[in-house]
Amino acid sequence: MKPETKRTVRPARNVRGSVELPGDKSISHRYAMLAGIAEGPSRLENYSTGADCASTLGCMRALGVPWERKDNVIEVQGRGLALAAPASALDCGNSGSTMRMLSGIVAGQRFTSEMIGDESLSRRPMERVIKPLTAMGARIDSQQGKPPLRITGGALKPIDYKMPVASAQVKSCLLFAALFAEGESRIEEPLRTRDHGEVALRTFGVHLDRRSTGPGSEVRIRGGQRLRGVEARIPGDLSSAAFFLCAAGLFPGSQLTIPNLLMNPTRARLLDILMQMGLRISITQLDEVHGELVGSLQIEGAGLKGTTIAGADSAALIDEIPVLAAIAPFTEKGIEVRDAKELRVKESDRISAVAQNLRRMGAQVEEFEDGLKIPGGQTLHGAELDSFSDHRIAMAFAVAALRADGETVIRGAEAAAISYPAFFETLERLTER
Repeated sequence: MKPETKRTVRPARNVRGSVELPGDKSISHRYAMLAGIAEGPSRLENYSTGADCASTLGCMRALGVPWERKDNVIEVQGRGLALAAPASALDCGNSGSTMRMLSGIVAGQRFTSEMIGDESLSRRPMERVIKPLTAMGARIDSQQGKPPLRITGGALKPIDYKMPVASAQVKSCLLFAALFAEGESRIEEPLRTRDHGEVALRTFGVHLDRRSTGPGSEVRIRGGQRLRGVEARIPGDLSSAAFFLCAAGLFPGSQLTIPNLLMNPTRARLLDILMQMGLRISITQLDEVHGELVGSLQIEGAGLKGTTIAGADSAALIDEIPVLAAIAPFTEKGIEVRDAKELRVKESDRISAVAQNLRRMGAQVEEFEDGLKIPGGQTLHGAELDSFSDHRIAMAFAVAALRADGETVIRGAEAAAISYPAFFETLERLTER
């Protein structure tokens, strides 16, 4: 186990500069998995530098998929739909994305796989993938619905499945599993979630039909389709950009440029919310690359008003809510978050983690089972905070600390490496004091 790292964050007076972000985490996971079951080579430029996406690559190698890293590029030699039985357990590390989505692929293999994770991942619920994959014909043993998972795969049956809870990871898992089924599967989600799985499948040559069902959507996909390798540049991670966007929002007059950023409409709700709150954002050089929108942002800080995040917005912003909540005390009217119970079962209980850290900084916070209410116009002081071994909590409170009175110490700051190893250095470079 790596030793705990403490980071001290000092108050700032401005944020200024340009930052090009590592490849989007959600796309990197999916591209690595699909490249492994494609026929022929794939070349993935700007693959995520985070530890979670490295876990996916490690699992693919254990399944017999050769790959190598050359500078900023991952070159993958696909095996087609039939992978190799792993000699040992597939170690997903801290990555719930790896375990949930890759479960769909190993469920279609004619061998048994064991999927393990670290202490944090071993506490996270997996019933959402276990139940539908079992209905498709896989046999899955677990620890009362939690990892480790022992998956015995084989020929799968198609499924007609309405997801009880909106989850892009579960949706991608089932779409991947459907590739190994004999016939057409239909997956319906109650609220629209990020569609990187569908976009990635099309990029690799898979035909699928997707249509809106009011607030949600349904996807139909036929099994047995062959995937072809791709050459692709993965756009910058929008969830990582959220921390710098919020940092800029803390300081009127700040100036920030973010080129080559993912602008997928199922993810870009963050930009709408921040602009409604008062952040000035201009989008330039908007292009479509492999089905994903990519653009460059020019950001100018202004006083933030506050907002309410609920319903479909909570699903769309699930990864960005921690940093929005962390800066809520510095907004004019505060931020209220509801319908976000999913945050309770992430790398940490993010609702509790945000509330605890804000209170340590002297903030008033009202905590609900499904969210938070944080008044605006508050003055916070530096404090010693806990990352709760959660990358988004570590980074969110590094941003909040920029406006606190006095220095803030973040324990367990090494957690940021799960998604963005260079985060603290990048934040320091963009900060003026």
